[in-house]
Amino acid sequence: MQRPQQHYRNGLARIWLATAGMSVLIAFAAVASAQGVTVRDDARHKVALAQPAHRIVSLAPHATELLFAAGAGAYVIGVSDYSDYPPAAKQIPSVGSSSALDIERIVSLKPDLVVAWSSGNSASQIASLRAIGIPVFESEPRQLDAVASSLLRLSQLAGTEESGVAAATAFRARLAQLEATYSQRPTVRVFYQIWKKPLMTLNDSHMVTSVIRLCGGENVFGKLPQLAPTVSTEAVLQANPEVIFAADGGSSPGTSWQRFPRLAAVAGNNLFALTPNWMSRPGPRILDGAAELCEKLDLARSRRR
Repeated sequence: MQRPQQHYRNGLARIWLATAGMSVLIAFAAVASAQGVTVRDDARHKVALAQPAHRIVSLAPHATELLFAAGAGAYVIGVSDYSDYPPAAKQIPSVGSSSALDIERIVSLKPDLVVAWSSGNSASQIASLRAIGIPVFESEPRQLDAVASSLLRLSQLAGTEESGVAAATAFRARLAQLEATYSQRPTVRVFYQIWKKPLMTLNDSHMVTSVIRLCGGENVFGKLPQLAPTVSTEAVLQANPEVIFAADGGSSPGTSWQRFPRLAAVAGNNLFALTPNWMSRPGPRILDGAAELCEKLDLARSRRR
């Protein structure tokens, strides 16, 4: 294990690296805007625009948050249901739910860019939009730094590079601080519950597990092949996590698990609810969720006998 002073110096180095390239990125992005812009989305598709997009439709709440954080909020003319942050997003017309979009409504808005959600939107509906000739950026951040990368790429597409670079730099600096503080703490085994009936969790490919690792935790179902697998109560009892998080609307998981007093999470009184939407949306506020989760894991460590 690193000595505290060495670990602190490493943390400062990571923070410096996160901020050092800001002026270079701004200059690069400005050149890209002058010549048109081409980026790769999270599905590795090329998205090319001859000029910045100023009529943007967002098809997922997390994409709406990313666009606003990247400085493109003024250009968002349509959003999916539940796009409720920042508050200004509530005033933008809806184009349907993430899984049931109103394609005619989207087309009528004449967008010059649609930001879609790879795993949340219908693949056939995304294909329909592309077939019509509407540029589509598929957003599916799976790692924490991908949030910063998304802010940069979306700001390039919208011509708001300076805002995007500032937001990405601030995100990376805060991420580096959290990593320096928590990543070397003793490991805590975690069950992350996203639904009660059926009982569901997330595997290691999901960004939530990146947060759990950041905080010094281990996802007890991380090796399962499905992104959001269904598990049994018996499987949770066998895994015997030290902490259980409920992320299914902010309700406490206590009533579901208190009947198993030998379960380590119950015995240690480590049944925690998390603030809704912070962890479920892979946008800038996920670091608020990370700070909350890290604090809960530290509380669990303090309760060890």
